[in-house]
This record gives sequence, structure tokens and C-alpha cells, in this order.
Amino acid sequence: MAKDSNVKYALYPIISSIQKIIVYDMKDTFYVVGSNNTQTKFRVLRINRLEPRELIIVDDKIEYSSEEIKSLLEIKSKSNKYVSAFGIVGFVRFMEGYYMILVTKRRRIATIGLHYIYKVEDTTMIYIPHESIKIPHHDETRYVKMFQSIDLSSNFYFSYSYDITHSLQVNIALPKDLNKLYEKKKSEGAKIETQSDEKKNDRPILKEVEVLSRPNERFVWNSYLLSEVDAGRLSQDWILYMVHGFVSQANISIFGRSVYVTLIARRSNKYAGTRFLKRGANFKGDVANEVETEQIVEDMGVSSWPTCPRISSFVQMRGSVPGHWSQDTTKIVPKPSISYDLADPFAETPGRHFKQLFDRYGAPVIVLNLVKQREKKKHESILSEQFSSDIKYLNQFLAPAKAIQYVTFDMARKNKGTKANVLGRLAKIAESVLSKTGVYMQTTRGESLQTGIIRVNCVDCLDRTNTAQFALGKCALSIQLSSLGLLGKSRLDFDCDCTRLLEVLYEDHGDTLALQYGGSQLVHRIKTYRKTAPWTSQGNDIMQTLSRYYSNTFSDAEKQHAMNLFLGLFIPRENEIPIWEQTTDFYLHHPETIKIILPKRDRLPLTQWWGEEEVQHLSKDFRERDAIVNKLSNLEKVDLFTDFHRTHEFTPFSDVFTFNMSHTVKDFAPHCVTDVSPFTVRIGPGRRRDDIVKGNPSLTGHCSTTSNTSSDSCSPDSDEEEIRTDSRQSSSPAKQSTQSNTNSQCFTSKPPSMQDMLLYKRYVVIGRQATVSTHNYTQLVLHPVSKFKPDSSFEVTPPKVSAQSMALYESYVAKKYNTLDDCILPQQAEKYARYCNNQLYMYQAMPWSY
Repeated sequence: MAKDSNVKYALYPIISSIQKIIVYDMKDTFYVVGSNNTQTKFRVLRINRLEPRELIIVDDKIEYSSEEIKSLLEIKSKSNKYVSAFGIVGFVRFMEGYYMILVTKRRRIATIGLHYIYKVEDTTMIYIPHESIKIPHHDETRYVKMFQSIDLSSNFYFSYSYDITHSLQVNIALPKDLNKLYEKKKSEGAKIETQSDEKKNDRPILKEVEVLSRPNERFVWNSYLLSEVDAGRLSQDWILYMVHGFVSQANISIFGRSVYVTLIARRSNKYAGTRFLKRGANFKGDVANEVETEQIVEDMGVSSWPTCPRISSFVQMRGSVPGHWSQDTTKIVPKPSISYDLADPFAETPGRHFKQLFDRYGAPVIVLNLVKQREKKKHESILSEQFSSDIKYLNQFLAPAKAIQYVTFDMARKNKGTKANVLGRLAKIAESVLSKTGVYMQTTRGESLQTGIIRVNCVDCLDRTNTAQFALGKCALSIQLSSLGLLGKSRLDFDCDCTRLLEVLYEDHGDTLALQYGGSQLVHRIKTYRKTAPWTSQGNDIMQTLSRYYSNTFSDAEKQHAMNLFLGLFIPRENEIPIWEQTTDFYLHHPETIKIILPKRDRLPLTQWWGEEEVQHLSKDFRERDAIVNKLSNLEKVDLFTDFHRTHEFTPFSDVFTFNMSHTVKDFAPHCVTDVSPFTVRIGPGRRRDDIVKGNPSLTGHCSTTSNTSSDSCSPDSDEEEIRTDSRQSSSPAKQSTQSNTNSQCFTSKPPSMQDMLLYKRYVVIGRQATVSTHNYTQLVLHPVSKFKPDSSFEVTPPKVSAQSMALYESYVAKKYNTLDDCILPQQAEKYARYCNNQLYMYQAMPWSY
């Protein structure tokens, strides 16, 4: 989209005006009253309760004031308050009537600029039809129980103002119809410039618009629940788009300057399922276990939203090997055999998958394959051979500059041996691939874009994939900090506080995703590949392996049924086989196999699998961002400052989520450290907060970044003492290096020199002679020159009046009384004397305290 060089656009996202909801119950109607945070504007929904099988909702789309809504509720005085909530998740129906799902508890978990991201903490389901017209069905209870097994309080996220279904780069991009909007306004004669015409040649014209993004349906997990109301039946303010995956945020303190690192993982709702039951891809090119991970770094020292924030983001993704392959789960074995079920000689399914990647992210597409390459008995290597063959076939039709780049790294083989350096090799790969894609960067100097995507996979997209994504994220973090001017060098050391904080974020990221579709936390962690894991972790690895094996064998089928029901792949109907009696869900995910599909006339030739247009470096979403754009008219709709700071609310400081956020100084640096830089290498004693993982991040709702720190003690151990003793006796370079590392991390006291001891003894002797009498002399008592009175705002010490001053005052009063005898009446003189005496008495009796 062409941009006018003399025009600068300021995009203001529209804040949802419904953030608090109260449901009032009547026999025939549910009244859903929604309001903004300040409760100055209200909206009303009316839901009919006298229809047993249909959903009848009336949205009058009228904005009420507080007085109007009070009068409306007084008219409906018979209604009772049913429940309070923070948003509507959607509506669902099984065999009876509809249910309404509400968010009853939320928690702030991250902030991007002035936008809050919330985690769902609790929900409730309300049965809409009245009990008097209910038509019971024997399967209803089982369907409800299966639906509720998808725990909405476990890793579901939403925002009222920020579109978390898109990446930061897409959200900041200009909408595709922006220029058309202003051309239409200009043709109608509307004045669109906000600056004077005489200065428009000197600086760009600022055009302010309000933007309401249309979400990326791939990452909206409640899209089926909103299907009954999303087609214009309800105002957009009532609708919340939920993302399933992982969100966490931490604070890197660079000498007091806060830099927030946010990790957002969006799990795709296409071809979603559990570990063994969903492998490969469907015919549309949607792969199993697809997750888009975005790493956002924001300099919080400058508040410049929304015009020019100092922020950066890096996007990568994981997903199964595209193809029609599966594993035989009928035999209870740890590693079921891998086989390709359908032949795909022209690589049509991988082609559709890579076409999606080109459209969503642009070029280049870089594949980092971590599957084993060589095996004595072929197992994983079957996938590598077929994947490599498919990419070679597809690349022969692409221009060399736009070809899919295929990188292999056999992590399992390279990790053998005590001297293995898996993370070091992954770091070199990360530097190479990131130099081709870049990262998104927005600063005062300008904007740079990320082009293309790095796609990481192993067999399960769990342990190895998460470690490789951490290596990519570490390399990206160094580039992001350097571009923001906060890091001089281009690399981060593994043992600095900054990298350890990022490692904990990716560990929680991997644990959460592994629990969602693997049934356990990570088995092989980042420390495993760094060879720094303690020997006690082997027991935990065994327990995680057993937990994953049990889940895959006994509970994955029920999880898959619940997921198919939640996503709307299976819709219960009368006289049809219930979902729990179906032997396979293959036809739900591959509907093309149960109906005859005639060949399309506009079907692309196999030699042009990427589409009609040429492959672009920028994504289609960035080039043609889909959003509702209007001229900025109401500042209250886009007032991010008030929505973020909540000046109308009272919040204890301990409840502010930024106060409890993981922090490099608070959670990672040793307590007695003198160098608080997050880039200093920590080798030796001190707090290693990431050694303790408290609780389950997916089940508790809290990431392990909130774990307690280890021991606060910084006393040197025996090894340190030996190093210091040897360093005084020998000046070898190795020992001097060890000593410098120890001193840079923790302050250790040194014995005072002989000169300092003599000076101190002289000082002690002088003090004794000045205050203590050693002979028959009078003891010398020292008093301070000045003393401060114990005055305060509650009590003041009264001044002391001497006898001489009192006598002088009394003579003055008497003299005044005598002079008045000749010029005033005796009655007046007597009255004045009583007044003086009263004043004198009150002055003497005044307590001078309040």
C-alpha cells in the first residue's frame, strides 16, 4: 500500500466499552447489563428464556447513562441479580437449550504499551431456557461434562483493546482501506488535516483514526461459541476473542530502567489435538501442534504510545512435519512406529502448508528440522527423508531468492558425550537465520520489519523444539536490546541474569504447551542440553516420562473428544451417533474424504503451488491488514491512559501485577551483589532462582517465574576461601580470573591493613581520654551545641516565659489601665481590666497541644 510522504497516521485502537457485566434474572428474560470501567456508559442485552431450542437475543445498540439504566432496572423491579462477570465467552447448545458462558474472574498477566492482557481465572455456564419449558435429553449431562473438561481457566487469554491474535508488526501496520477512507472523506469535502495549512509543507500532516482489528480466526479458540452472535447480531463491544496457549511477562532492570520481555504463544485451532492422535497435516495444509510464538521487548522508560513506542518483536513458529503420517497407538509401547498413510507424489499437502506460511509471514521461510537423520533402525529418519524430498520438489518451481531454506540439526545425536555443545551450535544457526529474517523494530529513528518466518520442528514439537526456540529467542533478544540502544555488544552470555530470565520464560512456555497436548511437562529441558542439570533431575525426568505415557495411553481419547466438541468440529444432533461411540475422528478433520469434490476451474497448477501472485517478502496480513477504520470522533473510545491507569479504582500496591512480576534484580541477582547489571556473568555462589520450579504453571495459572528464590545467604564456601588463599600465594592467570569472577558477583570483606589498624587504635584512645576520667580529674561531659525540640504536627512545646518578662508585661498592663481613667468611663475601664485579666489567665493555662 502506497503511503503519502507528507502524511503521518496515528492509529488509535478502540477500547471495548463493555468490561463489566451483570446478569439479571426474570422468568421470561435474562437482562445482561454491560458497562465500561468507570460505569458511565451502559448497554443492555435481552435474552428470551421461553424458547427451548433457539437463541433469541435482542441488542438495542443504545448507549444508556447511569440514570437511565437505574430507571430501566427499577421498571424491571422483579428481576434478581444472577451473576457478575467481565465478558461473554460465547453460547453453546448440545441436545437441549443454549448455555451462556461468562468470564467471572480474570487476572492481569501482561501489558503491551498501555494495553492489558488478561488471563481467564474462572468461568460459569448459565442455562438460558426456563426450567418450566425445558425438554430433557438423556445425553445432555454427559455432553456438558465433556465440554467443561476443557478448562477455560487454564491458559486462555484476552484483551479489551489489543488484538492478541495478531503479531505486533501486523497490529501496527496501516489498514488496507485507510487511504480509501480518506479519499472518500476528501471527495465529500470533509476537512481531514489536523494541522494548519501553512505548516503542512514543513512537517507531515497528522491524521488520527480509530481502528478496530478483525481477528485472525486461526488463533481464536471460541470462534465456534461466537458463531451464533458474531454475524452482526451483537455489537462488537460484547464480543471477546480468546487465545489459547501461553502468555508471560518479566522485567529486565538495566540499571533501574525497566525493559519488559513478553512471551505470547498462540495455539492454532486448525487440526488441533493431542500428541499421538494428531500427527502430520490435513488436506488443507494445517499441521498438528501448530503454535506461533512471539517475543516482545519494550522499553518502559519512555511512554510514547500510540504514536512512536520503543518496542520490538520477533515471531517464530512450531508445527508437525506436513504430510499424511501417523503413529500406531493400538500397541502400548513407548515409541509407536511411524508410517505414511497416504502417498503424496506431488507434495500437494506440504505445498498448501508452505503457501499458508508465505501468505501469513512472507519470505524467506526457513525450516529448522531437529528430527534424527541417521538411525540403525529407521524410526524418526523416515520423516526427515520425506520432508527433505518434499521441500526439494517444491523448491524447483520457486525462484532461488524465494526458495524454502532447509536446515537440519540432529539434536539427539549432537547431544551425546560430556563435551557436547548443543546450545553453542544452535546459537550459530540462530545468528545465521536471524540475519535473513530480521526482527520487527519500532523506535524514534524509524521502523524495521521482520520478513519471513523460522519454522522449528522435531517429532513431537515438545522438548527439542522448545530448546531450539530458546536459542533463537536468545539471539533475537540480543538484537532487540542492541537496536534499542540498551546493549553494546551483540551477544548475551548464558550465565547472565538476562539470559537466565529468558530461559525461565521459555521453560514455562514449553511446560505449558507440553501439558496441553502432551500430558506432562518437558522431559528434556534446556539445562539437559546445556549439561548443567543436577543429577537429582533424572528422577523428575522419569516421572514426567511416565506421566506423559499414561496420559497418551489412557486419557488422550477423552481430551480429543472434548476438543472436537469445543471447537465445533462435532455438533451433537438427534438420531446421530454420539461422539463417545465413534471409533475415529478422521472424518471430522478430513471432511473431503466423505463427499465428492468436483475439480475447481480456478485450481492452481501443481507447478504454481504458491498462488497466483508472486511470493512477497512481507506477509499478506501486513500488506492488507483487515480492520474497521473510522475518523477519530470520540476520544473516550480510545482513551488508553484512563483505561490503563484506572485512576477511579483503589488498588493495593501488592496487588499490582507489575509489582509481582519476575525481575532480574529481585529474582536472579544475588542479594549481596555489587554489580546489578543483568548482562554480568554470574559464576559462583548466589541466588539461582530458576533452580526451583514451584507448582505446575498450567494448572495453577501462575508461571514458575513467581517461584520463591533460593537461599539468601552469600557467605563464601570453603572453595572460595581456598581460591582467595591461593591467589595471595600465587599470581597465576587462571586463579586471578577466578578471583575476579567471584568478586564481581558477591562482595567479600578483606582484613584491614596494618596502617588502618594503627589509625583506628589512635582514634579509640583519643575517644577514651576525652570521655573517661583515668585520674582524679573531673569527668568531662560533652553536650551538643544545639538541641532539637520534639515538635510535630500533633504537639508543640510551649515557650518558657521568664519572671522578668512577666513583670514587664504586668507593668505595661497596669500603666495602660491608669492612663485610661481620665479619658474613658469607669464601667468601660472595669470591663477592659476584666478582659486583660482573662487573657492573662488563658495564656498561663494554655496547654499548647492539639
